[in-house]
Amino acid sequence: MREALLEAKKAFALGEVPIGAVLVHEGEIITRAHNLVEQKLDASAHAELLCLQEAAKILSNWRLQNVSLYCTLEPCAMCAGAMALFRIRKLIYGAPDLRHGANGSVFDVLNCPHPIHQVVVKGGVCEGEAKALIQEFFRERRKKHVRAF
Repeated sequence: MREALLEAKKAFALGEVPIGAVLVHEGEIITRAHNLVEQKLDASAHAELLCLQEAAKILSNWRLQNVSLYCTLEPCAMCAGAMALFRIRKLIYGAPDLRHGANGSVFDVLNCPHPIHQVVVKGGVCEGEAKALIQEFFRERRKKHVRAF
């Protein structure tokens, strides 16, 4: 999770929402990413999705059954759905996302019974640090957008 937090800090420095992710296969990090929505002008350029796509290329297989994905914020419905479709083994995330979270906070995509594949989910890892980074980002963003009257 520490590596995912480093990726989130890179996103912060770029003016992106600070979410980072790393994907681990057989004990080794094989992909890492951070949000690039603003840079790519692509609403789907979430850290988790970027990691999954790159891992499929590296492993030459879209079935990522022996991987674990670590991300700093509870994934949205799009990313959680992609994790199920890519058939990852495990998701470990930091802070819950009370607005868009799809692993229990708002929706519960990965805990729905599925006849083919079930993802193991663990949340709250380094939650305080992940939450503080997101809060700082939006606090700074609000300051920049305050209008003087």
